[in-house]
Amino acid sequence: MQRHRHWQRLSAADRGASVAMGNFDGVHIGHQAVIDIARRPDLPLGVVTFEPHPREFFAPEAPPFRLMSPAARASRLSKLGVDHLYELPFDARLAALTPEEFVAEVLHDGLGVRHVVVGEDFRFGRGRQGDAAALRALGAAHGIAVSVAGTVETPGGGQVSSTAIRTALTEGRPRDAARMLGHWHRIEGPVLHGAKRGRDLGFPTANMSLDRLHLPRLGVYAVRVDVRDGPQAGSYLGAASLGVRPMFGVNQPNLETFIFDFAGDLYGRNLSVALVDYLRPEAAFDSLDALIAQMQEDCARARDILAAS
Repeated sequence: MQRHRHWQRLSAADRGASVAMGNFDGVHIGHQAVIDIARRPDLPLGVVTFEPHPREFFAPEAPPFRLMSPAARASRLSKLGVDHLYELPFDARLAALTPEEFVAEVLHDGLGVRHVVVGEDFRFGRGRQGDAAALRALGAAHGIAVSVAGTVETPGGGQVSSTAIRTALTEGRPRDAARMLGHWHRIEGPVLHGAKRGRDLGFPTANMSLDRLHLPRLGVYAVRVDVRDGPQAGSYLGAASLGVRPMFGVNQPNLETFIFDFAGDLYGRNLSVALVDYLRPEAAFDSLDALIAQMQEDCARARDILAAS
């Protein structure tokens, strides 16, 4: 997959795609339906999205809300067979374009798209003036076909949305989130150096940042782990603590993953940790022995859950 971070001066080979357009935070089953409509046998498949997320641009001080980092989103889109990912830089210039200017300058002159697919709630242009109907009319004026995808519901009848997925994660329901995502919710990134307390307790952990990401419910999870690079690359099972480590003072939230039956140095390696099941909330224990006993119980329970998943 080719990843483009601008819309100007693209080569002829990078233009002329059939594209799905939106923010695609989480790349959930509704997003996947939009992408599937954009698939055409005669054209490359593209995704047009925005970086940073417009919500981050307009409200930079708001709490983190993203389900995925840009790199994680790109990885998921690549797995769906996307040929071109256009990450348009969302800045003051792009935000100021009218719907007419956006279609003419970005979609037609810049990307040269042939077909655009959006969800029925898609808005674009200065002040969110443009909607799906406006896009269809403006696209027709520039020879761009436009399709509008309907909403997608879960088998239980609930509407799929990034907001609903965030709610499920906040409430400690990763399996409900996975049903809407069409995949496990994953936290991805490099392994960072930490205080190494887990190693001293007999549970060495891979520490990862949660910076700029929506926080799922704090606590302990059964997880699946993909080590993306290095000599230990592969898939593993484990248990992870997502939180602030209440026994050890005030800390920034992070993810600490203990990988079962693993030996090796993972510092600097890229991991993808899938939250499978919520085991319990965070807690402060009366002693380190009590903490270790609880961790042993957590790991045994996680093994049982993962063996049945």
